[in-house]
Amino acid sequence: MSADAGTLAQRLNAHLGEKIAATHEWRGEITLEITPENWLAVAQHLRDDAEFRFEQLIDVCGVDYLGYGQVEWDTTDVTSTGFSRGVEGESAGRFDWANRPRTGAGHKRFAVVAQLTSIANNCRVRLRCHAHDDSLPVVPSLVPLWPIANWFEREAFDLFGIAFEGHPDLRRILTDYGFVGHPFRKDFPLIGNVEVRFDEKLGRVIYEPVTSVVPRVTVPRVLREDSDLMQARAEAADKWREN
Repeated sequence: MSADAGTLAQRLNAHLGEKIAATHEWRGEITLEITPENWLAVAQHLRDDAEFRFEQLIDVCGVDYLGYGQVEWDTTDVTSTGFSRGVEGESAGRFDWANRPRTGAGHKRFAVVAQLTSIANNCRVRLRCHAHDDSLPVVPSLVPLWPIANWFEREAFDLFGIAFEGHPDLRRILTDYGFVGHPFRKDFPLIGNVEVRFDEKLGRVIYEPVTSVVPRVTVPRVLREDSDLMQARAEAADKWREN
């Protein structure tokens, strides 16, 4: 299948119909939104259909969309020149629990993303499935279709708390025994809940609340394409030409 991304998206929609909740194309990449009810059926169709033959599962990961779309950079009432920006404490890690960020109306918090590759057709497609329940996110397991999904799904369960229905051995894979919480969730404390040390008097390792680490939250830079930055780039280019 040597068709471009647009043609591939059209074929996918024609074959899968209502089983696809939405289709997104961006920079030649195709993402299919699938509901949990159709997750396995769509994945199996893409794997077994002779026209698509997405036989290889590259990755399965979890995503936490808590606070998705919120921006901490204040760009309207702080300054209109240069790169200096004010910061508003809105995103994960810079809030108290009562004022924590929340998912928008009709938007699910947790999602599972699977990357599929067709070696025969030299193309890729991304599948995304949002769990219905934010308090207990559950998505069907892809292990029956691709056994390699076993450890990927265990990782998503460990780090995000997403349960995979039908998984043969769903248990933590990266965190320690007795670990509390899921460290990749955006409302998980950046310094953790407990710390571990060896107590010489007791002669054993003990767990206790974190006291040796000072909470510190960094503000990620935001890649912007607004007029201010474009003007700054143009001015920098002019200075470089003059020199």
